[in-house]
Amino acid sequence: MADQADVESALAAIVANAVYPDGVSVPSVTGNVCRIYRGFPNTPALDADLAVGVVNVTVMASPGAVKNVTRYPRQWVSVTPVVQVLSVAVTGQAAVFSGTCAVGQLAGIKVNGAVYPYAVQANDSPATVASNIAALLRAAGWVVDYAGAAVGVPGAETFAARVVSGAGSLQEIKRQQQDFKITLWCPDPASRDAVAPVIDEALADLKFIPLADGSYARLIFAGSVAQDNAGDATLYRRDLTYGVEYPTTLAQVTPAMLFGVTTVTVNATFVENIQS
Repeated sequence: MADQADVESALAAIVANAVYPDGVSVPSVTGNVCRIYRGFPNTPALDADLAVGVVNVTVMASPGAVKNVTRYPRQWVSVTPVVQVLSVAVTGQAAVFSGTCAVGQLAGIKVNGAVYPYAVQANDSPATVASNIAALLRAAGWVVDYAGAAVGVPGAETFAARVVSGAGSLQEIKRQQQDFKITLWCPDPASRDAVAPVIDEALADLKFIPLADGSYARLIFAGSVAQDNAGDATLYRRDLTYGVEYPTTLAQVTPAMLFGVTTVTVNATFVENIQS
C-alpha cells in the first residue's frame, strides 16, 4: 500500500536523480555537495554542513490537513507481472524443475486430464516444488518416481508440466491529497539560486510519479518561498511545495492460467481438453 512515507521516498529519489544524474560518485550538476533525505534536519549536523558549504535538501509532509479525495470504484487492476525464474523440462512421463523460486509463480503437473498445482513460496527450491507436487500425485493414488527436482508418473497416458507467473494487482481503497515540502538549506544565496531551479524543474516536469507499491501519484505545484533569517547569516532557505494526490491500496498476486481446458471444433470434429 502507498503511504506518506512512500511519497516522501519517491520525491527524495526524484530530487537525488536531478541533482546527481550520474550518481553520487561524481559532482552534482551545480558543483555543490548536497545531502538529500527525508525529515527535518538535525541542527548541529546542519550547522556543520553549512559551515563547509554543504547544501541540505529535506523532504517532508506539510503539517496541514490531508484532504480526502476518494472517488474511484474499488476494483483489482494488474500492475506488475511477476518475473518467471522457475522453469520445467518434460521428457516422456517425467518433469525436472530448475531455476529459482519466487512468490507469484505457479507450478503444476497434468496427468490424464487431472491437474496437480502448487503455489511456489519464497523459501522453496526446485526440489521442494517437485516434492510438494509429488505428494499431491501420491495422494491422488498415482505411483510416482521422485528424486531431487524430478517427478515422474510412469503409468500416465498423458503427461504435461508447466510453470507460469502471475501479476501483481492493486485495489484502491481510498485516495488523499497532501502537500509536501522540499526544503533547501543553503550556506549562501548563490548555492540556493543554483540548486533550486534544478530541483523545481525536475518536479514541475512530472505529472505523475511512481510509488513503491506500483501505483502512481499526481504531482501539482503549490508554491515556493525563500526565507532569509536575519538571525542566522549562514542559512539561506527555499521551500518548494508540491501537492500530491495518491492512493492507499490493497495488493495481491493474481495467478496466471496453468492449464486451460476447453472444447474446440476441428473439421467438424469435437476435440476436448486442449492444453494451453
